[in-house]
Amino acid sequence: MDKKLETKTEEKRPEKKENKDWIKMKPAEIKQIVIDLAKKGETPAKIGLILRDQHGVPKAKLLGKKISQIITEEGIAIKSMKENVESKITKLNTHSTKHKHDYSAKRSLTKKLWIVSKLTKEAAA
Repeated sequence: MDKKLETKTEEKRPEKKENKDWIKMKPAEIKQIVIDLAKKGETPAKIGLILRDQHGVPKAKLLGKKISQIITEEGIAIKSMKENVESKITKLNTHSTKHKHDYSAKRSLTKKLWIVSKLTKEAAA
């Protein structure tokens, strides 16, 4: 009935090209820092915080890839992330046995179990 609604389609905004001139580090240096931190066992979120706070890189995605993509290309992420999540699962299990009515902890435990199953599927593929 309304021609505006019928003719108007969802248009994607063109991607903004950020001016990367003010970042003093080269993409290869940032990638090497990400790989080194991942080998130490840091999670992608923690790596992003370290890049922001200590190295002045606002977003590693400005390189064209996410941190997790860089890590998975190197084959590091699945091992360290799985170990990290499994340690949290053991803590949540002990907490849930003591506090049976802590439903938020049970929900968190379910999420962590889902993440582990997802990581094992990725490792098998």
